[in-house]
Amino acid sequence: MKMLLLVACMIATVVLTGCNEESCDGRVQVQDKVKSDNLGGNIITRPFVAAGSGMLGHGIEITDVKQTRNEAGLLEVSVIGFNKAYNPNRFEYYTEWLDESGAVIESATDNWMPFSVNARSNFSFKVVSKSPNAVDFRINTRKNRKVK
Repeated sequence: MKMLLLVACMIATVVLTGCNEESCDGRVQVQDKVKSDNLGGNIITRPFVAAGSGMLGHGIEITDVKQTRNEAGLLEVSVIGFNKAYNPNRFEYYTEWLDESGAVIESATDNWMPFSVNARSNFSFKVVSKSPNAVDFRINTRKNRKVK
């Protein structure tokens, strides 16, 4: 009986915590704090939020990434996603442009860009390279530093 209870608890743990969602494109990295609601940052509520987020599907999900070249020869990237949280989600993103050798193309104007998406809604944003030498990219996200 104890063994059956232990197995049931283990199965419930796996089901309730869910799986780690990966972006549909490995070049777009979504930080854990962007994936979950604000209560996940609280040490007391974190275990409950992790279980609830696994069941309810809170956080943002990147559903598509499209890459094209514009008429000026600059690389354009459109990121499309969905906020599964029941609250608005505020985060920042940073784009690194890469040349043919995979090296980062430095720019003095590169910075973290704030972004906000309403609860349970689709979102998209577009970034354009500053150099025609860009052939690839990486986009990183983090929780908006100005929101507590």
